[in-house]
Amino acid sequence: MLNRIQRYFKTLLRQVPTSSDGMARITARQIYILPTATGLIFGSVVMLMLLGSLNYQNNLGLLFTFFLVAIGLLAMHHAWFNLLHLAIQVRGGAAVFVGEMASFIITIRAETQRPHYDISIHADTATSLPASGVLIAGHQQSTITLTLPATQRGLLPLNSVRIATHHPMHLFRAWCYISTTATTLIYPQPAPHAPPPETDAGNVNRPQQRRRSSGVEDYLGSRPYRPGDSPRHIDWKAVARERGLVVKQFGSDQGQTLWLDWSQLHLADPELRLSVLARQVLDANHNGVRFGLRLPGGVIEPPAQGAAQVHRCLTHLALFNGR
Repeated sequence: MLNRIQRYFKTLLRQVPTSSDGMARITARQIYILPTATGLIFGSVVMLMLLGSLNYQNNLGLLFTFFLVAIGLLAMHHAWFNLLHLAIQVRGGAAVFVGEMASFIITIRAETQRPHYDISIHADTATSLPASGVLIAGHQQSTITLTLPATQRGLLPLNSVRIATHHPMHLFRAWCYISTTATTLIYPQPAPHAPPPETDAGNVNRPQQRRRSSGVEDYLGSRPYRPGDSPRHIDWKAVARERGLVVKQFGSDQGQTLWLDWSQLHLADPELRLSVLARQVLDANHNGVRFGLRLPGGVIEPPAQGAAQVHRCLTHLALFNGR
């Protein structure tokens, strides 16, 4: 019920829209302001001073009371003015795996000569890590990285950002909401271990078409260690990453590729299959071989190698809808 009430009131709040150039510009009617706890104490003290001065007809007390009231009004005005004419752009950061911290790049620019002090940025979630105390000089810009935990694969959206300030005296808090469409890609979490993928599964290069070449061995994949395997073929880097004993397999067949195929994994949980495929992608790239990806629904990534191929395959896995 509380979440429903909060969502209902959020629909009533004014948000700063993003224009065609990707910037959200704060105007006068989009800024909210309320007193802080310090401001409430300050107002209570001023009220007591006013009552005391009126009761004892103390003109000096009244003068000092009105002086404090003027300071409070100026602080309220400057807190509101500190957010006016700021332009904000929100972009998604680099792709990360589930369990890591996703980042969003927020650029704040002052569109006037006046500097803006003590600017803080908060995401619309309690698990975000806020950035605060930012100074933006006149006609300058500052870049802030906002981080959120990546809890599930796919596109992590950042629907709104709250920008706030307590400047100049922490008596008032002014804030406004920025509507964004920024997203960050979240890869599936790689499994600790993965079975060796199929070689040339369904490829046009059949075994009878392969050529033999003496003295040349190609990497065919990896498999779990078996008693009697040569220590020279153990993947010691995998051991250092605490993935257990894994043995590299080599052969003399030319033109072989590794196919990472959904149908070759006999696992009931689709998310577990995606995790195993993600591990196979990383292993194949680490060993420097060409690999392709097959997923249900006709999703096929042709064999290739390198960082671009890793990103393409992991993107297919992150956005896989299970159909």
